[in-house]
Amino acid sequence: MRCPFCGSDEDRVVDSRPSEDGGTIRRRRACAVCGRRFTTFERVEEAPLLVLKRDGSREQFELGKLVSGLQKACKNRPISLDAILRIASDIEESIRARGQREVESQEVGIELLNALRDLDPVAYMRFASVYKDFQDPADFERELEDLGSLRKTTPPKPRSSATAT
Repeated sequence: MRCPFCGSDEDRVVDSRPSEDGGTIRRRRACAVCGRRFTTFERVEEAPLLVLKRDGSREQFELGKLVSGLQKACKNRPISLDAILRIASDIEESIRARGQREVESQEVGIELLNALRDLDPVAYMRFASVYKDFQDPADFERELEDLGSLRKTTPPKPRSSATAT
C-alpha cells in the first residue's frame, strides 16, 4: 500500500479488525520510510451487475438509483430512511444471489413493486403509476382493485419498525 504522506510502498500492518457490518477489514499501517501511520479499508470486489434496459442498452446497477426511486414513491409517507435503505439493499442482495451478471430492468421493477406492496399502498400506487405507465384513471382503478383483492386474500402482516415513529 502506498503511503499517503511520502509515497513509499513499504509499510507494515499494525492492527487489523473487521468493520461493524463485517463487509470490510480496517487496517492500521505504519510506513517503513517516514514512520507515519494511516488507515486502509479492504473489501471484496464484487463483479459488476449490469441492468438490461427496455431499449436494449446496458448500464451498471446503482443502488443509489434504487434508493432514489423508493424515496420518491415514499415521499411524505410514514416510512423511515432506514426502511428504504433496507428494502433497496434486500433487492440488490436478492438480485445478486441469482448469480447472474445481468438482470433485466423489469425484474428490478417487479422486486421493487413487491416490496412497496407490502410496505405502503400509497407508495406502491405512486411507483406503479410511473413503472406501469398509467395513461388514464381506469389504470389507477384497475390497479387499486388488484391491490384490494390481494389484501383481502392475504392475512395482514404485523406492523414492523419499518415505519417512522
